[in-house]
Amino acid sequence: MAREVPLSEHKDLLRVLGGAKQALSVSEIHDPLTIRVPRRTLQNRLKSLVEDMTITREGQVRSTKYRLAEDAPIAAETPDALPLSDAGRAALERVSQNISARNPTGYNQAFLDDYAPNETRYLSNELTIELTALGNAGAHEQEAGTYAKRILQRLLVDLAWNSSRLEGNTYSPLDTRRLIDFGEAAEGKDQREAQMILNHKDAIEFLVRNVDETGFNRYTIQNLHALLANNLRPDPAAPGRLRMIAIRIEGSAFHPLENPNFIAENFDTILKKAEAVTDPFEQAFFILVHLPYLQPFEDVNKRVARIAVNIPLIRTNLAPLSFDGVPQDLYTKSVLAIYENNDISLLRDVFIFAYRRSIQAYAAVRQSLGNPDPFRIKYRKELGAAVSRIVTTPMSRKNVVQFLKPWCVENIPKEDREEFRTTLEDELLALHEGNFARYRIKPPEFQTWQAVWKLRG
Repeated sequence: MAREVPLSEHKDLLRVLGGAKQALSVSEIHDPLTIRVPRRTLQNRLKSLVEDMTITREGQVRSTKYRLAEDAPIAAETPDALPLSDAGRAALERVSQNISARNPTGYNQAFLDDYAPNETRYLSNELTIELTALGNAGAHEQEAGTYAKRILQRLLVDLAWNSSRLEGNTYSPLDTRRLIDFGEAAEGKDQREAQMILNHKDAIEFLVRNVDETGFNRYTIQNLHALLANNLRPDPAAPGRLRMIAIRIEGSAFHPLENPNFIAENFDTILKKAEAVTDPFEQAFFILVHLPYLQPFEDVNKRVARIAVNIPLIRTNLAPLSFDGVPQDLYTKSVLAIYENNDISLLRDVFIFAYRRSIQAYAAVRQSLGNPDPFRIKYRKELGAAVSRIVTTPMSRKNVVQFLKPWCVENIPKEDREEFRTTLEDELLALHEGNFARYRIKPPEFQTWQAVWKLRG
């Protein structure tokens, strides 16, 4: 393996290429990656893997494609990669049986009642110490939420995409980014998919920007549900409201509680116990287990839990959990194991893998920020001209989307247009009153543009 390619990225590339039946272009490789890097960095990674004969290159410059070499060690290097404990594997086998072979079961009150905060432990003390060391973002002595605010734009895309993907959403990471940053919905996609992602964005921003008020309380969790379920339920009053009707879970032998009074009582118990736990990882995992198990809302329960796990991580300035690389089917079955057997083993394996993968992704981001971007150097003049034009016009986010496509066709070679557009969008999102002068923009021009830009129109 070429030394230039970090092991985690090497595995990720082999996973994508190993799952393809034909050679792939750079764009076709880039979108499915779970550890996302700038396009130019990806091209360098691919070049290194060609040089050490792990992959082969086909075609000319503008139509180059890549495939695995015939003797590439696919099985050894791909992260199919979610390592399972013996208990997790046994749990997976049980819920993988045909539903007719699985015993119907109802809500087990003792599962919640027997949990004693700071005495019962779903995650071992040794494990949480390890995860704390790995997730320490170097901001533990600063005010709560400092780290999450620094990486908010990246977190919005990562967590919104991954959580939506686990619900079957078909948006790509780039689709998600364009929707979140510029309001540009992907062509040919269902409107509910865009709504789901935008709801995730609103929910994540709610947690990060209100870190002093949020916690494991009704205000936070019910408002998270209201944000995540917004415009997705036929009853406009359902978002944020505790469940008052019976529901069934497709593909499961589990029958959730039906009595609204018991649902409300257990909801409050879950929140009280979660808030009493002192270890942030134990808090996060407890919520990931018990909120979906109770099914306190008519729908969107798992989404609420996946966002809520970040409450203690944000508060303590630990790296967030974005569920990078978690297979949808395995996650679904890990929750089924909770529903039907109160078995946390498989979900615990998923949680540990997901957090370690998230840490790798954010570490890669920090590493990539350390060196000048050769692509920005190459297109320095074009970037400057485009930014200046956008600000001095001034253009809204919607106007930028309409402006960029023809402008790139006229000024940028075809093979670099997609990366140029992405890079320019980064520049616009990073523009503030302390750095606009480098584009020869005057203060009144910048102030006028900012007012238009913030309207998101």
